[in-house]
Amino acid sequence: MVTKDQRRRQLAREKFERQQQRRVQMRRKSRTRTSVIAAVLAVVVIGGGSAWGLGAFDSGGKKKTTDDAAANASTSPSATPSKAPDPCGKADAGAPGTEQWKTEPKMAIDKSAKYTFTLQTTCGSIPIALDAAKAPDTANSFKFLADKGFFDHTKCHRLTAEGIFVLQCGDPTGQGNGGPGYTIPDENLTAFGKADAQKTVTYPAGTVAMANTGQAHTGGSQFFLVYKDSPLAPSYTPFGTIDAAGMKVLDKIAAAGAQPADQTTGNTAPNATVVINKATVSKS
Repeated sequence: MVTKDQRRRQLAREKFERQQQRRVQMRRKSRTRTSVIAAVLAVVVIGGGSAWGLGAFDSGGKKKTTDDAAANASTSPSATPSKAPDPCGKADAGAPGTEQWKTEPKMAIDKSAKYTFTLQTTCGSIPIALDAAKAPDTANSFKFLADKGFFDHTKCHRLTAEGIFVLQCGDPTGQGNGGPGYTIPDENLTAFGKADAQKTVTYPAGTVAMANTGQAHTGGSQFFLVYKDSPLAPSYTPFGTIDAAGMKVLDKIAAAGAQPADQTTGNTAPNATVVINKATVSKS
């Protein structure tokens, strides 16, 4: 017999799956629009060749778009708005970068070494111990991106407070559909044992895991921090653990609650202003 709690979790997971499907459809539509725009621009450039040669157009600027192949994970039941005051400070001056890469970075870490991924946020510092031995591709990618300043000035765009309890970050667009331009393979998926009858395992509080599109091997830069034990399908790479001091910061963010779901993205943004001012990966 299914209990009320099991039914509630099932409904939360089903809602999450529907939202992921909508995001995949939105990305497909976006790609189609981009293709049409590119075709139109090709005609314009060819037709305006003489004017370009005469200097009527500025050829100096290039616009890079953020690859959406990495993105969305885990979660999204609508959260109840909270009237708690914002416990966080203002973000440092600066804007997220737009740099993209076509391929996963070459392995450059020592798989036997210890690495700490530190998020210096507007709400406080969150140190995360990376599991380079069990998730080497993920740890290597995060070191590469952190060294490039990819996470700096990015906003954590989603907080879930019903059924699944996570804070999601790592998207330079702040919308839930951005990434670094490449994807990385899934790793360490058996970390929490076999799935139960509901096809879930418990991701313990303090876990940091990769977000994805719902398909295998689609992780990019987005990740989520678990602030309370959460039942999820074992399809999200767990690659780090938050220390006690970091959990206090995460609990403070969670206590402020989340906003109603955005009608366009489905995101339930945290009430707290959670911006990663600086992210670093250090070897110890």
